[in-house]
Amino acid sequence: MLKLNKYQDDEQMRKVLGTLLRVGVLTSASVVILGAILFFIQHPGETIDFRIFRSEPSRLRHVHTILIEAMQLKGRSVIQFGLLLLIATPVARVLFSLIGFIIERDNIYIFITSIVLVILCSSLFSGYLVF
Repeated sequence: MLKLNKYQDDEQMRKVLGTLLRVGVLTSASVVILGAILFFIQHPGETIDFRIFRSEPSRLRHVHTILIEAMQLKGRSVIQFGLLLLIATPVARVLFSLIGFIIERDNIYIFITSIVLVILCSSLFSGYLVF
């Protein structure tokens, strides 16, 4: 097995995390664009008035409903799913960083990254997102 030095490990970790962020954002953007196309196909006559804010239907505030309706290719739900992917991308980055620090046994960064992960998760789960 090839043994890498500390600099090579750090560089490899940065590349993996950079790729994770790029893939996450590009996947999310692609899903949102697909959802927008589906929405315009499914609602051809609907006009959009940007002067009045209209929130999404309350059913689209539940992850399980978003997933079920996205699999049915409902435009609004596909857009919401793309936004969930966008939210999940930095959380995944922090989680992968934590795993990397655990492997390296870097206790200070394990502690700091754990705090960041707890803050991210607590802010996500205390909002309107219901699982």
